[in-house]
Amino acid sequence: MGLEVPTLYYSLPGVERLPNARPLSDDGPLPKYVPLSGSGPSQGNSPLPSAAAPLPARVIWRPQPPEFGDYRRAFDIVQRHLQRGNSYLINLCFATPVRCNLTLEQMFTLAHAPYKLLVPGKFACFSPEPFVHMEGERIRTFPMKGTVRRQEDVPRLLADPKEEREHATVVDLLRNDLALVGRQVEVERYRYVERIPTQSGALYATSSLISAGLPRDWPSVLGDILFALLPAGSVTGAPKAWTCRAIAEAEALPRGYYTGIFGYFDGTSLRSAVSIRFVEQLGKDSFLYRSGGGITTLSRAEDEYRELCDKVYLPFASAMGSMPD
Repeated sequence: MGLEVPTLYYSLPGVERLPNARPLSDDGPLPKYVPLSGSGPSQGNSPLPSAAAPLPARVIWRPQPPEFGDYRRAFDIVQRHLQRGNSYLINLCFATPVRCNLTLEQMFTLAHAPYKLLVPGKFACFSPEPFVHMEGERIRTFPMKGTVRRQEDVPRLLADPKEEREHATVVDLLRNDLALVGRQVEVERYRYVERIPTQSGALYATSSLISAGLPRDWPSVLGDILFALLPAGSVTGAPKAWTCRAIAEAEALPRGYYTGIFGYFDGTSLRSAVSIRFVEQLGKDSFLYRSGGGITTLSRAEDEYRELCDKVYLPFASAMGSMPD
């Protein structure tokens, strides 16, 4: 579809048939994860790494946002595709260099997020966005679209025609996606507001809940179901094929694992998340933080650039003593 596909690490039925797939038992450090809902520092499948490296007395967090001119050029490419009718919604992402004196392990341990993933020495993810939950004979997805910095801006977010169109497009796309794998698709909740803690105050985002029925034997074909739904619509756009080509043209770097999915399957239920709020290790104290947002014909480059920069954060609760500066 125009996006680079990295190696897939799997332990799911059906995934082994896909190109680039490799079992999780292969060489390399195993990921550490916190796939369950609920916030707060959590150890997932591994011991907390705090003893390995004590926290610095003063935490440094210094992003270097991309130049607005570079963002504008990519934005204009996206707009050309939108104006031609190739796409209705395109998620445009950038990588922001960050200087930080925390390790990936410390970020992972201290982050407050419903879904967390750490691949030691490579990247950490603190995602607020579920991909799909599967339990019983039901599949649910929770697209998150539309973000503001201040609680008093939530009414403006809900009334904004651009934000409403963007959210409606993603909900429609994911309704169609669930219809590929399920039956009796239903939008259970539409555009409700969620609060997301960050190290510099909360963000507020709108989400929806969409569900569908599944056959009783869905665990035996779980890999097939997941890959029928990929790539995740909330971080690509609609329609997916043309949108992915536009993304590959507009974005300067391949996404790799960013905007992929991760999760935990216990044999009877699945919890999975979209790999956003994503930081990659470059070197000592040097990282890349990936962020982005949905673009429609109603988007303004200045607003979208500001949202992209607002999303470069560590989700640390303000009650913690030493905050990044």
